[in-house]
Amino acid sequence: MTALLPTAPRLSLVFPAFNEAENLPTLLESAVKIGDQLGVDFEIVIVDDGSRDRSAEVLGTWAQRDPRITSVHHHTNLGYGAALRAGLRQASGELVFFSDADLQFDLREIALLLEHAEEVEIVVGYRAPRRDPWLRRVIAWTWGTLVRALFDLPVRDIDCAFKIFRREVLDAIPIESIGAFVNTEILARARAAGFGIKQVPVSHHPRRSGRQSGAHPRVILRALIELSQLFRELHRLHRPRPPHRPLRAPHGPRQPSSPHPHH
Repeated sequence: MTALLPTAPRLSLVFPAFNEAENLPTLLESAVKIGDQLGVDFEIVIVDDGSRDRSAEVLGTWAQRDPRITSVHHHTNLGYGAALRAGLRQASGELVFFSDADLQFDLREIALLLEHAEEVEIVVGYRAPRRDPWLRRVIAWTWGTLVRALFDLPVRDIDCAFKIFRREVLDAIPIESIGAFVNTEILARARAAGFGIKQVPVSHHPRRSGRQSGAHPRVILRALIELSQLFRELHRLHRPRPPHRPLRAPHGPRQPSSPHPHH
């Protein structure tokens, strides 16, 4: 496979991970292989978000084997958004891709996103079809409908963890969420800042191992609170100002002028 971008910019592949020791070897092997096939200068950034399994040991072994692999370690579990933020800060690429470490995506389809990276600043995947339990799909549909309405965000799969950004996007917007709201925050802020978004269908597979936490009531509640805060912030920033009107004198109704006396 030849390079898909004429200038072959440096590409960062970012993966937040929590207790993914069983999946990491397959993920890293796949990511290195795909990076080599793309023919671009690339790096892989894994953020170990306070894992309690052997994730740190696995990452240490792979990082020694390949200098293109970098790991960031949190001593405690700070949350998905915090892990993603740490990975995006560490990434040095002109193009920054991120996905999850749970092997639910086919990394070969990064090429599908790269095909459009010259057209728009953000290319996002949408799962076609989504291979998650029914409750998670219902929650995702409800959430997506709410987000699209509040932020005028024409993205069909808000939380799909298969996205690529130009560096200028990540440099231009603040990212504050430490939880599951982070995908919504990034896209809503980018949309409000005027960046273009392209959507591409991608494959999705059932989770092989580990446990998802996105449908936990505490996670949902925190996301709703952050949603309300961001809506108020962006609405306040982009609220149109009323047109300027000259101040009126504090008098009552103007009286008609009396006719001039005749001389």
